[in-house]
Amino acid sequence: MAVPELHRFTLDNGLRVVLAPDRTAPVVGVSVHYDVGFRSEPEGRTGFAHLFEHLMFQGSESLEKLAHFRYVQGSGGVFNGSTHPDYTDYFEVLPSAALERALFLEADRMRAPKLTAENLANQIDVVKEEIRLNVLNRPYGGFPWILLPPVLYSTFPNAHNGYGDFTDLEQATIDDCAAFFDTYYAPANAVLTVAGDFEIDRARALIEKHFGDVPARPKPHRPSFAEPRPSGELRGSHTDPHAPLPALAVGYRMSDPVNELDGYLAHLVLAGLLTDGDGSRLQQRLVHREPLVTDINAGAGLFGPFEARDPDTFSITAIHAPEVSAERVLGALDEELESLATTPPGEQELAKITARWSANLHSDHDRLMSRTLALGSFELLYGDASLVHGLADRIGAVTAEEVAEAAKALRPDSRAVLLVEPEQGGAQ
Repeated sequence: MAVPELHRFTLDNGLRVVLAPDRTAPVVGVSVHYDVGFRSEPEGRTGFAHLFEHLMFQGSESLEKLAHFRYVQGSGGVFNGSTHPDYTDYFEVLPSAALERALFLEADRMRAPKLTAENLANQIDVVKEEIRLNVLNRPYGGFPWILLPPVLYSTFPNAHNGYGDFTDLEQATIDDCAAFFDTYYAPANAVLTVAGDFEIDRARALIEKHFGDVPARPKPHRPSFAEPRPSGELRGSHTDPHAPLPALAVGYRMSDPVNELDGYLAHLVLAGLLTDGDGSRLQQRLVHREPLVTDINAGAGLFGPFEARDPDTFSITAIHAPEVSAERVLGALDEELESLATTPPGEQELAKITARWSANLHSDHDRLMSRTLALGSFELLYGDASLVHGLADRIGAVTAEEVAEAAKALRPDSRAVLLVEPEQGGAQ
């Protein structure tokens, strides 16, 4: 199969551009990825990247509040934005005739969002309500992506709650917002991606027209977030006032997603072998045969795979009855990992998982929105958007021995264990 066409170039102000034409449907996707996420937040500004994402939708110097919404939806399109560990993205998917409108809108807020005291106060309240809805007032809220990192990691970038802390959010000022924008929202710190139905020459001309005069600013220094791996098992606990049953999360460090991609992909396949479907190893043992848990999942990356640079987290979560101890669940988990480490999976078992992963990637990237976002994030994190088109084949090439090595690395003496206890009590 032919590799899809990609064009990459950089504007004079440092903005990196990825063009991925596809004339099969009259729609176009536009995304901008900024190289700033939860882990770039300064200490004392927990949740600031998430808050600023909201502010970027509150108008600009040339457009009033809600104009962005009206222009996209009035064109028959959809839009959104999201904050991740190592980047923040914004995107639109519209009929291809509206390409220039989307480019204008993204360039307009890259140039100068409207930062006012009114908008800031309003969006602080919006983010606080989001936290109440998704974390504080929900059973297992923030489990495991907020609660596990402070057990596994020791540095502020890796361990803090990037979703937001009320105290820190309430202290945010307009000056803080302006400094954050000036530092992290420079064109040189961003990737613009255009995918779908367009002509290359026209797209380049429109990009130059709308983004070319966005003032250049220095690209900020991005420090390494690396920290030593645990030298022993780490334990933590959390009391959940809404949880009906006890739960546990186990976290391990993974291979470097960028510089050890094949090892990282082996962890993705391992997660599938452990919990993907009723025939998976942990589902069979812990749900059907013994049974010890009511629900179990494994995954690479707390937000999903390919969301972060090093370090990234492999997690296993389980919900169990009060009469089942966490130690029984952990013991069974260790036995299954040891079995995979000493006896690699068979050809048929491995092929089932790699085929499913490959099919899911092809299906996901067939959607223009997902493909646009994937191209932008891979260009930003990996420096090569074209990796997206080879992911399915690389996962299909993962060997049984590589999976066994990944399982071998998930040791009891190098992990974090978080125990979630219902407020009304329950045996752990």
